[in-house]
Amino acid sequence: MKHELVSIQCVNDNREHRVSLGSSLLEIATQIAPRTARRPLAAYVDNQVKALSYRIFKEHQVQFIDITHFEGSRVYQRTLFMVLHKAVADLFPDCRLSVKHSVSKGFYCEIIGRKDISTDDVAAIKHRADEIIAADMPINKERLTRTEAEVLFSSLGYTDKLALMQSRPRLYETVYRLGDTVGYFYGAMAPSTGYIEQYDVRPYYATGIYVAVPKRTNPDELEVMVPQEKMFDVFSEYTDWCDIMGVPNVGSLNSRILRGEIGELIKLGEAFHEKNMARMADMIADAHARKGAKLVLIAGPSSSGKTTSSKRLGIQLRVLGLKPVLLSLDDYFVDRDKTPLDQNGEYDFEAFDAIDRATFNDHLERLFAGESVDIPRYDFITGKRQWHPEPLSLDDRSVLVVEGIHALNPELTAKIPDERKFKIYASAFTSVAMDNLSRIPTTDNRLIRRIVRDCYTRGNDATDTLKRWQSVRRGEEKYIFPYQEYADVMFNSVLFYEIPILKRFVEPMLMTVPDTVPEYAEAKRLLNFLDNFVSAEPTEVPLNSILREFIGGSSFKY
Repeated sequence: MKHELVSIQCVNDNREHRVSLGSSLLEIATQIAPRTARRPLAAYVDNQVKALSYRIFKEHQVQFIDITHFEGSRVYQRTLFMVLHKAVADLFPDCRLSVKHSVSKGFYCEIIGRKDISTDDVAAIKHRADEIIAADMPINKERLTRTEAEVLFSSLGYTDKLALMQSRPRLYETVYRLGDTVGYFYGAMAPSTGYIEQYDVRPYYATGIYVAVPKRTNPDELEVMVPQEKMFDVFSEYTDWCDIMGVPNVGSLNSRILRGEIGELIKLGEAFHEKNMARMADMIADAHARKGAKLVLIAGPSSSGKTTSSKRLGIQLRVLGLKPVLLSLDDYFVDRDKTPLDQNGEYDFEAFDAIDRATFNDHLERLFAGESVDIPRYDFITGKRQWHPEPLSLDDRSVLVVEGIHALNPELTAKIPDERKFKIYASAFTSVAMDNLSRIPTTDNRLIRRIVRDCYTRGNDATDTLKRWQSVRRGEEKYIFPYQEYADVMFNSVLFYEIPILKRFVEPMLMTVPDTVPEYAEAKRLLNFLDNFVSAEPTEVPLNSILREFIGGSSFKY
């Protein structure tokens, strides 16, 4: 019997291939051997990410992706978590793996049901995971009715997943099976456990496990575990606080919003921020009194809320009798036509050389010498420098607060003695989990913030922002993250209630991304992610909230 054929256009080799109707992407990859650095983990089908189990029934454009691709790396990590989930279930039947958050270029996990985790426990998990990988066990995707899924997860005690399903009802749910173990993930998985080639698990403090993953740019090597004790402490503090507030995961957050409790959640989140602002102001005032610290540096990655943090911190400093003078490094951008270019020939606004350091240091020295200085203001629409109408100056009670992505780079303020500086690192450390196995990446939280802000204030639509995001991420890895542990204190700018608020702003923006561009895949992924959240109105968000920096309506001037 003659097989019916269908054409696909393979992006990897820029060729058209005729394949059997109904072939899976895995079968097609085996047949045509697409040009990828590693074995394909998933594929873009007409700019949508699909698992290799996806079957082709009509003409498509197909791009196979491996671990060196950002989305391929996500597929690898999900598959690894599934393997570890089964290893823990096999060894400790009454316990469950909980993926808490990223740390030290890997992931911090705990085992629900075990208060302390020994070195022997970790070694046993690694050994069992190795056995599962060596067996190359298939990971099967199943589509269940909502009732079937609820019965299944109820029998397994997966209350986190039940809470999510019940708060945003759907007709069907997707689950994955690995032998007798069931998992629930939000995105494509590898076809089998044998796709995991590099990883490690190590003890992390007495309560957790550190999971090391391969470098995306060199998968033969694991990411080097960089000590990040300050960041870990901030993550842990906020995660514990979310648990105490009764919102450890999206299901519980949705349930409280549906009960009409968004106002209370907003008040709690904002009060936690204000408490931390006051604590940082007390520390600065102490450093000012003891060491003559007059320069406060606030750094952090894109959309971490640095600008509003500096303004709110300024209010707390005034309460203590100090006179904050605020300065943004963004205003020291060189004119756009002088901005360095990245590897793709695009403007690299994250580069250190995108800052006019000569002018900045001249202004810094003159301010500390007691002079009045005319300060620039960068216009993001025109890409040109303008000037503030009033000069800045400092006196004995003044504290200069400088915020910007490069603020903690020692080269930026090399002429100022360290004892005269107080360094703050701000970022949106997302601590509300989707469920115990599916964390919400901090980068997703920041990307959603940035899409909304860029649309309102910088003249960029969602497609433009998504197009630049990987360049932004590369810049963060190179110019920002290496200096984060230099901070005297870290501030978590995330608000656990913010994604339901941001959802109603960002969804229409993401829907404008055409399906003919590569950015459509990321827009579709974010829309699917947001579909797990119940929307909330921004009415009760305070006018001084960090969230107002992105959604508008702030009482601060930017």
